[in-house]
Amino acid sequence: MTRKLVAMGIILTWITMVGWHVRREYFQPELTRLTTAAMALAPGVSFYTLKMGDRTIGQATSRLDTIPEGGFDLEDMMFVDLLALGLTGSVVARTKVHLSPALVMESFSFSLESEAGRFEVIGTLGADSTLRVELNSGGTTQEVEYRMAEPPIFSAAMPIRIAMAGELVVGNTVHLPVFDPSTLATRAVEIRILAHDTLLVPDSASLDPLTGRWSVAHYDSVPAWLIAEMHGGVRVESWVDHDGRILRASSPMGFTMEKTEYELARQASEDMEGMTVAAIDEDLILATAIQSNVDLGLVEEHAELRFRLSGVDLSGFQLDGGRQTLRGDTLIVRRESRAGVDPGYQLPYKLMDLRDVLEPEPLIQSDDQRIIDAARQIAGRWARDPRATAERLTLRINQMLEKSITFSVPSAVQVLESRTGDCNEHTVLFVAMARSLGLPARTAVGLVYLNEAFFYHAWPEVWLGEWVAVDPTFGQFPADASHIRFVIGGLAQQVEIIRLIGRLNIEVLDAPSAEEDGP
Repeated sequence: MTRKLVAMGIILTWITMVGWHVRREYFQPELTRLTTAAMALAPGVSFYTLKMGDRTIGQATSRLDTIPEGGFDLEDMMFVDLLALGLTGSVVARTKVHLSPALVMESFSFSLESEAGRFEVIGTLGADSTLRVELNSGGTTQEVEYRMAEPPIFSAAMPIRIAMAGELVVGNTVHLPVFDPSTLATRAVEIRILAHDTLLVPDSASLDPLTGRWSVAHYDSVPAWLIAEMHGGVRVESWVDHDGRILRASSPMGFTMEKTEYELARQASEDMEGMTVAAIDEDLILATAIQSNVDLGLVEEHAELRFRLSGVDLSGFQLDGGRQTLRGDTLIVRRESRAGVDPGYQLPYKLMDLRDVLEPEPLIQSDDQRIIDAARQIAGRWARDPRATAERLTLRINQMLEKSITFSVPSAVQVLESRTGDCNEHTVLFVAMARSLGLPARTAVGLVYLNEAFFYHAWPEVWLGEWVAVDPTFGQFPADASHIRFVIGGLAQQVEIIRLIGRLNIEVLDAPSAEEDGP
């Protein structure tokens, strides 16, 4: 009997210990497990070469530091030299995020510098999951607060978070709220662990004294996991090591990033400076254009156009509504009659149903006095007439802005001061000015026909009894029927357009002649 009791006691003790171990390993709070796992993270710096196709377009660094009071600083810098319509533009992006010991974002800063100016965002996450953000652009500072359902994962720290949570297991699927500082949006991202392999990564570099050239001296074999980030149909793949640090990455637009040694990354960048490459497949705009099967000639003469869209899943896009009608894979776009537009109200628009397209937003500073004054001057004595005001804004902004490809995050105030930009700058200034006058306006993004091809483009839509497309970039009121809207909204929504690149096919079915619009 005694032996049985002793044996039972041993078994119970064993079960208790195993149960405690299981509970300790699997049922303790997630943040506690992440804190424990993150203690093994080693600080260090990684260097990368950035390419588009076979052409080196820049370099990047990523630095992870531990902080004495606990937690981590993750700092990334990226320099890119982009080619668009034969013109080059340099962009420098810097990101710094302070992470808690459990890898929760506590504060961050993000800046983007180019010839168009500087855009900077500084944010702090409060204890109540309120994100307080300060935006600095064009000499203007905006303060915005976002109430979050849960603390988001900072985009640059996401792979590290996956690794430290023990999720790098082939076949796993993880869902996380990921915050992107460039769009100031949190998106639900699905992460799939696709494969496990060993990659050869440059471990050191040596200098040839005769040629003065650096080359790889030694490769290191690094266990790596292939992860795919999925959001809104956009897929970005990365190979990461056991700490979640990126070894290689690729995007749908043809960009690739590879880890290398500092000397090799610097040498590639220096070689890039002396290159004069103008290949179409390396030009951001030409490479993403979609050739038309029909020459539409003077496209403004067509009252209606019909297109067959194929190659992509059209669900999730805002193709149907207003002047656009989607029937299966066939899209019908009609150009609104200039004379037939009847707003049915006077400015400012007073009903609450369109409040969200009347209020200021980050980068659309419709409450800024400079925007208000400039808009009132353009509207003049027609300031109560929505149709006349929309037309005057369209034509005047077209005249006042110099047409130039820019690589930036556009801000209405900055555009007003610089008086230059591409379709994004024209659109953000129009929307801000329209809203400042009480004219409901929003941003549309999609494709437009130009020179026998369809190019990615942005333009405004204004409420004139119905949503009417206008185009200050081309000076069109209303915009022609070749404007195919896929997305409505700001930068956070516009990211979805990426999933069309390289996959969408457009067939023009017919092109009826336009009827006379009238004066």
